[in-house]
Amino acid sequence: MRYDKPFLRGKLLLLRKKKYSTVKKFNYNLIFQLIKKHFNSKKIIIGGYYPANYEVNILKFLEEASKKKFKITLPVIKSQNKMHFKLWTFNEPLNVNKFGILEPQNTKKKIIPDLILVPLVAFDRHLNRIGYGKGYYDRSLKKIIKTKKHAIFLGIAYSFQKCRRIPVNKYDFKLNYIFTEKGIINSN
Repeated sequence: MRYDKPFLRGKLLLLRKKKYSTVKKFNYNLIFQLIKKHFNSKKIIIGGYYPANYEVNILKFLEEASKKKFKITLPVIKSQNKMHFKLWTFNEPLNVNKFGILEPQNTKKKIIPDLILVPLVAFDRHLNRIGYGKGYYDRSLKKIIKTKKHAIFLGIAYSFQKCRRIPVNKYDFKLNYIFTEKGIINSN
């Protein structure tokens, strides 16, 4: 069986589209417990994403976090290889970027989140991930960890996106946790 990234990406994107509507609910309270564990209930900045292409819909979590007075940011693509997080108020209008992804209109100030929710295509038990292949998250997360040493990177996926082994290279960024409808996975 082939284990290269393009093969796994294609296979898992197709599977995600096929199984998207059959997945049970996610327990977002687990993310709030993770925040409490790592940040002692401090009102941190959460880096979310606006779901597209059959990604896990985290809008209920972002809405609840907003009600709890957490600051929410979403990614904004700035150039061919740069992505930043910008402040977003829940239900505030968004712009459509060149990839068809919704992003905040407020593009003035870059914000560095404390907890980053990372959409992904596939993952393994070692918390390696495959994204869409452009490297936006890998590059951005490597910059964030240099600035915020205590930032937490939480992959968001369906449990069926788990693979036995993800091929990795020096450009790949390993996550701290993966959150699925079955719970939170760490490397232990």
